[in-house]
Amino acid sequence: MPARYADEWCIDRLNFEYTDALLNRMTCLSIFSVTNGGKTTLTNRLIKSLPNCCVVHQDDFFKKPDQIEVGEDGFRQWDVITALDMDAMVNTIRGWSENPVKFAHSHGVNVSPSTEVADPDQQIHILIVEGFLLYNYKPLMDVYNKSYYISIPYEECKRRRSTRQYTVPDPPGLFEGHVWPMYLKHRNEMVESGLDIAYLDGLKSEEGIYSQVYEDIQNTLLNRL
Repeated sequence: MPARYADEWCIDRLNFEYTDALLNRMTCLSIFSVTNGGKTTLTNRLIKSLPNCCVVHQDDFFKKPDQIEVGEDGFRQWDVITALDMDAMVNTIRGWSENPVKFAHSHGVNVSPSTEVADPDQQIHILIVEGFLLYNYKPLMDVYNKSYYISIPYEECKRRRSTRQYTVPDPPGLFEGHVWPMYLKHRNEMVESGLDIAYLDGLKSEEGIYSQVYEDIQNTLLNRL
């Protein structure tokens, strides 16, 4: 975690207690994209390849449909921060930060044997946070050690979205009238935030994106040891 963020993260928001050694071996990665941009596909590949790696999916924190407001555009506002229980999401990330081994066990992640018998301060622990509103919520922005953004153009995004089946089906016009405009708004906020973000071309092959990110993560981990 960058030094300029550590105090604010520990004191102002979540009151975590870290040792310097553990901080250097706990890495939080973030993967952001528009709907159907490929973030979950990439995440699923990474968690199979990285050591002691857990994941938090932002989509798991959507509020119930009857709690989602209807906006001036006539659509339920699924693509805004108030549609999510962000307190619960932050608490989940805090659970990993307080005890990554316990968090891994509780989420069905196999922890390497050496982690359970050795000094936990000497082990690498990784958390991937993936979602569509990761860079628009200050407490989370301060946590990421490495951030990625997968971009795809309008027509490709619309095509992919049309092939998906959702628990709550899209009403006519939702993509053009709400999903894409909100994405553009959030992307502009991301750019203005000044966060150091690695940009990825979502039109590349799944293997190409994975290889690029995996190599970058390996370099990041080496630099933190």
